[in-house]
Amino acid sequence: MSSNTILEKLDKVLSPIGAKIGNQRHLKSISAGMMMTLPLIVIGSIFLILANPPINPDLVDPSSANVFMKFLLSWKEFAVENYAVITTPYDMTMGLIGVLTAFSIAYCLASEYKMNKSMNGLIATSIFFMICAPSSEGSMPMSFLGADGLFVAILIGLLSVEISRFVESKGLQVKFPDTVPPAVATFVNSMLPLLTNIIVLYGINILIVANFGMNIPQAVMQGLTPALSIVDNLWGFLALITFGNILWILGVNGTSIIFPIAFALGIANTGVNADLVAKGLEPTNFMNLQMFRIAILGGAGNTIGLTLLMAKSKSVHLKSVGRLAVVPGICGINEPVIFGSPIVFNPMLAIPFIITPIVSVTLTYFAQVFGFITPGFMVDPSFTPFFVQAYLSSMDFKNVLFVLGLVAVSVAIYYPFFKVYEKNMLKQEESVSSVA
Repeated sequence: MSSNTILEKLDKVLSPIGAKIGNQRHLKSISAGMMMTLPLIVIGSIFLILANPPINPDLVDPSSANVFMKFLLSWKEFAVENYAVITTPYDMTMGLIGVLTAFSIAYCLASEYKMNKSMNGLIATSIFFMICAPSSEGSMPMSFLGADGLFVAILIGLLSVEISRFVESKGLQVKFPDTVPPAVATFVNSMLPLLTNIIVLYGINILIVANFGMNIPQAVMQGLTPALSIVDNLWGFLALITFGNILWILGVNGTSIIFPIAFALGIANTGVNADLVAKGLEPTNFMNLQMFRIAILGGAGNTIGLTLLMAKSKSVHLKSVGRLAVVPGICGINEPVIFGSPIVFNPMLAIPFIITPIVSVTLTYFAQVFGFITPGFMVDPSFTPFFVQAYLSSMDFKNVLFVLGLVAVSVAIYYPFFKVYEKNMLKQEESVSSVA
């Protein structure tokens, strides 16, 4: 079967679904709202990379290091001593993505309904703070203001506008004469929607806290975290990774949910391998930290291949996002691609987003089993370029060549789905240009 035939079949099956989903006002508002936050995600990611230089000081002898390694060591020392200062831009951008998303989604949905955009955005933001970051003794918890609160932010952004719209539909607003300043009319007519939102949404939160001892975001996270204790094998690990990626497609930070299980498993088994190497033996534990690194090669969904395809796209939108996302993607940060493409609620890209990590992890497992690569026995630093991680985890250049091969695998899997999606994006851009 030719590649053109495959693309035509994918286009015939997925394009109508994608078009229907893309034109649904709530999903369109989620996509547009997340696009509004994209610049903050990209810039915030850069500072996270700066705070995590690609070097493990435990593996380098300063007395014999060359100039470049000494530079990296100095950079690492400076980053450790000033980590909080360096990551402040990240904390105030990507670290507040939940807050920003609540505002932007409500803003976009209100625009769809021809309602007051700014006021609805402010109402959603206020409700989000009440539910996700209730102040106590003058301090405000940050746990759910970022990606961990994203799912709740989406819900609040949509529901708050629908509640305000319900109030308006019942004619419960004051009609002012034209002589009254618009600011005054907005002020008066915003009070009842805000009060109704507080009663409904914050009221639900109070009931959950009173009955279960946790607020809405805590309940969501606890409900999403599976009781998976048997993941120390290929099939259990694949199930865990797939679960996390499905959550990403729904707008939930799936990596943060599966991270405690996957990372703890990886660290423990990497330690076992390290003990074997210290005794002069070969590392034999295949479910090591390297497996988790492969599962998030280029970020969740192994989107490094998609990023490279987007960077060369004919679509202006996809090319812009792809080029912005290349450097963060190399370091495993792919929120720009997930929210900028978008992959969230996008059936066209959701399929390879789930399939690619399954293929990559399976290939890595058997490559270790048959001795093509060395199982990881070192804990490599996070947010380091993937090829550096591959070497530091095993001190074996074969592992570097292998992960570069996995990038090619990622490109190959994403390619047919990307081409169909690119075709639809080009049609949208042409229609916008003709109207303009």
